[in-house]
Amino acid sequence: MEILSAYPITGFLRFSYCRNLITFEKKYMKNIFSLVIFCISILSFAQTKTPFTGYRSFDIVQGYSGSGTPHYYLEVQKNGDVHFGYVQVNQADQTETTEEMNAGKYNPKVMKVTFKKYKEIFYVKFDKNKIYLTDKDGNIQKSEDCCSSMESATQDTCTCESELYQR
Repeated sequence: MEILSAYPITGFLRFSYCRNLITFEKKYMKNIFSLVIFCISILSFAQTKTPFTGYRSFDIVQGYSGSGTPHYYLEVQKNGDVHFGYVQVNQADQTETTEEMNAGKYNPKVMKVTFKKYKEIFYVKFDKNKIYLTDKDGNIQKSEDCCSSMESATQDTCTCESELYQR
């Protein structure tokens, strides 16, 4: 008879253990789910709004040689991705060189642009109307290469900036 009375207690303990385990899982699953939602919301709020979407062209560095000045452009997509590219036409033989790269999500402080064909790496930041050549910390550069032929007659260095032109 004592053996029979032990079974209900064991069953009760087993049921109580399972109920506590289910309660424990529900409680912590709610916490984990809440944490995931919180992280997603932080990431979505952390994305900076782009100053515009669409295509813009620019020419920061003025060209002097017969190889042709590269005409740079950027395209900001609705999801915040920024693509940079260039088209360069050699004036001597009319050959065209192009390249495009994804610089990642828009960052108002500084963006790194890496073109592989000519092993070019530069840093830029841009707003709605202008783009600036910067260092990797986002400080706007000044250089003689950024002066137009008219400016180079009167100045040693010019701010490396360009208007952003729409098509």
